[in-house]
Amino acid sequence: MEKRPISRAGFDALVKELKDLKEVQRPDILKTVQWARSLGDLSENADYSAAKEKQRQIDKRIAFIEGVIENASVIDIDSLSGNRVVFGARVDLEDDEGNRMQCRILSDIESDGRTVISCTSPVGRALIGKCVGDTCVVRLPSGEREYEILDVKFKD
Repeated sequence: MEKRPISRAGFDALVKELKDLKEVQRPDILKTVQWARSLGDLSENADYSAAKEKQRQIDKRIAFIEGVIENASVIDIDSLSGNRVVFGARVDLEDDEGNRMQCRILSDIESDGRTVISCTSPVGRALIGKCVGDTCVVRLPSGEREYEILDVKFKD
């Protein structure tokens, strides 16, 4: 499988979440499952059903995070510089209507869709490789929008 970029901070947050899931949440839910099982008839035991569902959710999240970590290419964005948009860049933009926005280009996992844009999103893909002063056209569900890159920064 192809390695996918992620920032050091995003990677560390996933490792921390995985540790919590494996060492705290999963053991707790297993105790709850055992307790609910001890109550008897499992076919009408709402506590047991709820605990098993929670256990499935935790196991699914653990598997997802392990997959992301396994295929991660950790990028130290603090060491980056320049005026070209790359993974980890903070970009100041202005659209064709004069609206300004600032966003950071990071991974799908770290994206919030507003101030942190996924490098694989339409906006992220359109910006990657562009320099200060360049314009790019982004195809969005609401139509095409043109952006001019005003500034590219890597430090906060």
